[in-house]
Amino acid sequence: QVPLVESGGGSVQVGGSLRLSCAAASGRAFSNYVVGWFRQAPGKEREFVAAISRSGGMTSYADSVKDRFIISKDDARETVYLQMNSLKPEDTAVYFCAADPRPSARMTKKYDFWGQGTQVTVSS
Repeated sequence: QVPLVESGGGSVQVGGSLRLSCAAASGRAFSNYVVGWFRQAPGKEREFVAAISRSGGMTSYADSVKDRFIISKDDARETVYLQMNSLKPEDTAVYFCAADPRPSARMTKKYDFWGQGTQVTVSS
């Protein structure tokens, strides 16, 4: 198990920004895991948002957030961030981070470990 804790969610107006954090449990080397962000809006299926490779050198994004969101990692702090800019009402959802030791996870979007989620609400 890799306990993950998300934070940084909240309410923001259209066009605003938020930075989400995903922290791994103490003693876990995040450098050994692919980390992804997903979101789920009410009544909708969970969808992929962004992912970062174990080294941090490769990232991938959903088309809907490309050029607005940035995923990054700080291995020293065992934390992965999702910087969300130019937020839209359709970005409103519960955001989850996920981790997996397999390098393929970034492309397959299959992760073994999940956090509990943090709510992001964007209002106009």
